[in-house]
Amino acid sequence: MIKLVESMVGDHPARPVLVGSNDPEAGGLAKAAALGVPVMAVDHRPFKGDRPAFEAVLQARLEEAAPDVICLAGFMRVLTEGFVRRWEGRMLNIHPSLLPKYKGLHTHARALEAGETEAGCSVHLVTPALDDGPILGQAVVPILEGDTPDTLAARVLVQEHRLYPAVLERFVRGNLTPLQLS
Repeated sequence: MIKLVESMVGDHPARPVLVGSNDPEAGGLAKAAALGVPVMAVDHRPFKGDRPAFEAVLQARLEEAAPDVICLAGFMRVLTEGFVRRWEGRMLNIHPSLLPKYKGLHTHARALEAGETEAGCSVHLVTPALDDGPILGQAVVPILEGDTPDTLAARVLVQEHRLYPAVLERFVRGNLTPLQLS
């Protein structure tokens, strides 16, 4: 749930207190543990669609870690309004499109099908509406002739790894001005 970004070293004002996932097999858990960062996995599957029960366990684990900010990355679960409201103004997400375009899934395929000339990624504050919070930063990636969803996704991912730490640094310093990377 909270993702360790490898470039968070040196004078970056944020430090990971917990790396979590709803997938116990997520690769980021092993990476974080190897770096000495506490990890947690709250597998959503045993809850069989009972989102409030899943979120109650998630909330308890987060409260134990007491993060100032939650950074979602690849967390593919829709959170309820009640959960989001508890962390309002302190939860960020990265999304693989230039929001407000292509909210939800299959963003790269949808951008290609629409004939877009550029794609990218966005970091935004999380609100109860899916991929709809205020945008804190974006990085633009040109769509190249012959691109597939996979080739485009690979190039966007490189920009995600640049954008998220930069936006997080600005956010924890109180700067909410949207950042534009190219």
